[in-house]
Amino acid sequence: MSLASMLGLPFLACILLSLVLGYLGLHVLKREVIFIDIAVAQIAALGALAGHLFLGVPGDSVRALSCGIGATFVAAIFFAVARRRAAQLPIEAIIGITYAISAGGALFMIGKGTGGHTHVQDMLSGALLWVKGPELLGTGVAFAVVGACFGLFRKPFQRISDGYAEAVAAGIPVVWWDFLFYALCGIVITLAVRLAGVVVVFCFLIIPATVSAMFSARWGIRMMITWLVGIIGAGAGLLFAQWLDLSAGACVALALGLVLAASATGTLFRKTI
Repeated sequence: MSLASMLGLPFLACILLSLVLGYLGLHVLKREVIFIDIAVAQIAALGALAGHLFLGVPGDSVRALSCGIGATFVAAIFFAVARRRAAQLPIEAIIGITYAISAGGALFMIGKGTGGHTHVQDMLSGALLWVKGPELLGTGVAFAVVGACFGLFRKPFQRISDGYAEAVAAGIPVVWWDFLFYALCGIVITLAVRLAGVVVVFCFLIIPATVSAMFSARWGIRMMITWLVGIIGAGAGLLFAQWLDLSAGACVALALGLVLAASATGTLFRKTI
């Protein structure tokens, strides 16, 4: 079997993740909600586990996915309202508390139900190396719809990301736009975690955006740097995994980390664009 046939679909999956999560990562850094993906992934897992335990939904079915995404929509409402109404609390603290509670609920359901451990294992590790064409196509269509929404509503999203207090003062309905933003995040992260697992998704979300912030403050330039870093890291990680016979997800995460380290070193010799 050729290298292209073995790594072609995983690499396409990584490109897809880089494009969508890279853009999302810019907003995540601006809004200072770094651990939003971990919290949302845990909430989605809680929803899927609840569907499995109380409704008898198979863990790998579309109905389970719908339960997970539905749970993230509830979380999106909570995050949007809490940020506006509980201004004295950092949004990252609210996200952390939500993660802790949802993790506790998931552990409780795992103890009560059957097959829960398998569901959690899938969430952590994903199936990047074994991604199938139909699954990748369906995820790509969903990401394209979400990407179109991000493009259509980019101005209010960027306005709020650049300055929440200023957006409130300008009369922008921040609760509505935050709900939409977190709902779209929920869809992206739930589908991405099913492909690559929480660790790889977190790396794609944060590392390329962090590298771009080292070299530019402009959205357009940062977007291009983010995509470039994600694709280079993904390609290098998959090649390492193939040559060294190691876990694909772990190698992609490590490669992105090495790109971050090299970029941090490079900032000593370059000026911000």
